[in-house]
Amino acid sequence: MSLVNPARKAAKSAVIKANATKTNDTGSPEVQIAILTERINHLTEHFKTHKKDNHSRRGLLKMVGLRRQLLDYVKGKDVARYQKIIEKHGIRR
Repeated sequence: MSLVNPARKAAKSAVIKANATKTNDTGSPEVQIAILTERINHLTEHFKTHKKDNHSRRGLLKMVGLRRQLLDYVKGKDVARYQKIIEKHGIRR
Protein backbone atom coordinates (compact mmCIF):
# COMPACT_ATOMS: atom_id res chain seq x y z
CA MET A 1 0.00 0.00 0.00
CA SER A 2 1.39 3.37 -1.03
CA LEU A 3 1.15 6.30 1.36
CA VAL A 4 1.79 8.86 -1.37
CA ASN A 5 -1.32 10.72 -2.50
CA PRO A 6 -1.33 10.79 -6.34
CA ALA A 7 -3.00 14.21 -6.41
CA ARG A 8 -0.30 15.72 -4.16
CA LYS A 9 2.41 14.05 -6.26
CA ALA A 10 0.96 15.55 -9.45
CA ALA A 11 0.73 18.98 -7.80
CA LYS A 12 4.36 18.74 -6.68
CA SER A 13 5.46 17.78 -10.20
CA ALA A 14 3.59 20.78 -11.60
CA VAL A 15 5.23 23.11 -9.07
CA ILE A 16 8.67 21.74 -9.93
CA LYS A 17 8.06 22.12 -13.65
CA ALA A 18 6.78 25.69 -13.26
CA ASN A 19 9.77 26.83 -11.19
CA ALA A 20 12.67 24.85 -12.65
CA THR A 21 15.58 26.95 -13.86
CA LYS A 22 16.77 24.17 -16.19
CA THR A 23 15.65 20.67 -17.17
CA ASN A 24 15.49 18.08 -14.36
CA ASP A 25 15.94 20.86 -11.79
CA THR A 26 14.67 19.81 -8.36
CA GLY A 27 17.31 21.24 -6.05
CA SER A 28 17.59 24.92 -6.90
CA PRO A 29 16.44 27.35 -4.22
CA GLU A 30 13.61 28.53 -6.49
CA VAL A 31 12.15 25.02 -6.71
CA GLN A 32 12.64 24.28 -3.01
CA ILE A 33 10.97 27.56 -2.01
CA ALA A 34 8.07 26.86 -4.39
CA ILE A 35 7.52 23.36 -2.96
CA LEU A 36 7.65 24.66 0.61
CA THR A 37 5.24 27.49 -0.26
CA GLU A 38 2.80 24.97 -1.74
CA ARG A 39 2.97 22.80 1.39
CA ILE A 40 2.68 25.81 3.71
CA ASN A 41 -0.43 27.03 1.87
CA HIS A 42 -1.95 23.54 2.01
CA LEU A 43 -1.35 23.28 5.77
CA THR A 44 -2.70 26.78 6.33
CA GLU A 45 -6.00 25.67 4.79
CA HIS A 46 -5.91 22.52 6.95
CA PHE A 47 -5.65 24.63 10.11
CA LYS A 48 -8.77 26.60 9.25
CA THR A 49 -10.82 23.47 10.01
CA HIS A 50 -8.47 21.70 12.46
CA LYS A 51 -7.58 24.45 14.91
CA LYS A 52 -6.18 22.15 17.60
CA ASP A 53 -3.79 20.14 15.41
CA ASN A 54 -0.66 21.30 17.20
CA HIS A 55 1.53 18.44 15.97
CA SER A 56 1.09 19.50 12.35
CA ARG A 57 1.46 23.14 13.37
CA ARG A 58 4.99 22.38 14.56
CA GLY A 59 5.80 20.95 11.15
CA LEU A 60 4.36 24.08 9.53
CA LEU A 61 6.59 26.31 11.64
CA LYS A 62 9.64 24.22 10.70
CA MET A 63 8.75 24.58 7.01
CA VAL A 64 8.34 28.35 7.36
CA GLY A 65 11.77 28.52 9.03
CA LEU A 66 13.39 26.45 6.29
CA ARG A 67 11.81 28.61 3.59
CA ARG A 68 13.09 31.70 5.41
CA GLN A 69 16.63 30.24 5.41
CA LEU A 70 16.44 29.52 1.69
CA LEU A 71 15.16 33.03 0.99
CA ASP A 72 17.98 34.53 3.06
CA TYR A 73 20.48 32.44 1.08
CA VAL A 74 19.09 33.68 -2.24
CA LYS A 75 19.01 37.26 -0.96
CA GLY A 76 22.70 37.01 -0.07
CA LYS A 77 23.57 35.72 -3.54
CA ASP A 78 21.34 37.85 -5.77
CA VAL A 79 18.82 40.44 -4.55
CA ALA A 80 17.02 40.68 -7.92
CA ARG A 81 16.46 36.93 -7.92
CA TYR A 82 15.14 37.19 -4.34
CA GLN A 83 12.67 39.94 -5.30
CA LYS A 84 11.46 37.87 -8.26
CA ILE A 85 10.78 34.85 -6.01
CA ILE A 86 8.97 36.98 -3.41
CA GLU A 87 6.71 38.54 -6.03
CA LYS A 88 6.01 35.26 -7.86
CA HIS A 89 4.87 33.41 -4.73
CA GLY A 90 3.25 36.33 -2.94
CA ILE A 91 5.40 35.88 0.16
CA ARG A 92 5.21 38.81 2.51
CA ARG A 93 8.42 39.92 4.11
